[in-house]
Amino acid sequence: MKTAIKTEFICVKPRSSYAQEIFDYSMYKLHSCRVLWRKNGEVGLESINNQYSFTIREGGDDDWEIIK
Repeated sequence: MKTAIKTEFICVKPRSSYAQEIFDYSMYKLHSCRVLWRKNGEVGLESINNQYSFTIREGGDDDWEIIK
């Protein structure tokens, strides 16, 4: 018997010009990201199109804002 594990998603919005460039060209302007891991107030994310992986701080990040 297999147990299905539900994938967690977080939507992000760019705050900096650096993040905006990544959002436009690597993430194809898609806000949803797959949660890979959580540790010590940080979250490892992967873009929904699998083109970009990054880490954000849950309490506030200079480059990214969590919108969902």
